[in-house]
Amino acid sequence: MKKDKAKEVKYMNSIEQNNNLVGSPESIKVIKQFQRNEDLGSLIYEFMSKREKDNNNKRVLEKMSEDERNHANIWRTYTKEDIRAKKGSLLFLKFLTIVLGYTFIIKKLEKDENLAQRKYEELKDEFPEIAEIIKDEDCHEKELHVMLDEERLSYIGSMVLGLNDALVELTGAIAGVTFALCNTRLIAMTGIVTGVSATLSMASSNYLAERANKNKNAMKSSIYTGIAYLITVVLLVLPYIILPTKMYLLAFSIMLLVVVFIIMFFNYYISVVREEKFIKKFLEMIVISFSVAGISFVISIIAKKILGIDTL
Repeated sequence: MKKDKAKEVKYMNSIEQNNNLVGSPESIKVIKQFQRNEDLGSLIYEFMSKREKDNNNKRVLEKMSEDERNHANIWRTYTKEDIRAKKGSLLFLKFLTIVLGYTFIIKKLEKDENLAQRKYEELKDEFPEIAEIIKDEDCHEKELHVMLDEERLSYIGSMVLGLNDALVELTGAIAGVTFALCNTRLIAMTGIVTGVSATLSMASSNYLAERANKNKNAMKSSIYTGIAYLITVVLLVLPYIILPTKMYLLAFSIMLLVVVFIIMFFNYYISVVREEKFIKKFLEMIVISFSVAGISFVISIIAKKILGIDTL
């Protein structure tokens, strides 16, 4: 820690002594944005550390906030301005931290910083001291990231299980009854009953499976599975609850759009926190969900004709 601080002071003194290295207007404009981004990172990491209960995670987040603040101070020696993060961006990131957890935000900010590396490269000849200290700090930050341990990430498998099962099972079920019942209220009731029953079934099955595997956190695993399933149920049934009884086709269309959004959002979250490819998993889930919906639709039409049901 003392070694890092001494290196920081050395570079800061070196920069301050080079008053002739003012930089071009274009470079200063880029550096101002860097300074704003570093200030944003410092503030959001500080916010995370205050919310974190785990002492180790708290210390790591505090150190990350300090590093970002040091970066901002380096850029300030060139801009000669106190450039702060935009309040709107900070509030939005705070909201996402509460909803999605700190790992997602850290990975997202890290991804954005990686994109900025090209601009760093363009400026390294003009500002050699900055290039070196930023390189050192970036390596240090990556080491810090590895030290973090967010509980919810341990249960991503459970959430995927609940989400996948809900999307496949409920999309198919609702697609089937939509064209059999032709009434949004009846469809919503069927979806709610089916969804709640399936949620309890899936959560209890997950609990028993985890207990059989001697997982001491079996209850938490089942809760994450159940929550993911139940949220999906609510979102898929909601269009049928809101729209009038005869607008079942519109409700069905909106439900399919909701399915796409859920799959896109969750797979994007997974791709960021686990650093995996987004497109492959997204397309895989889309194909499975819509295939099941299509098969259920065909079965409902056949069953309707065989049973002689006329709901119109």
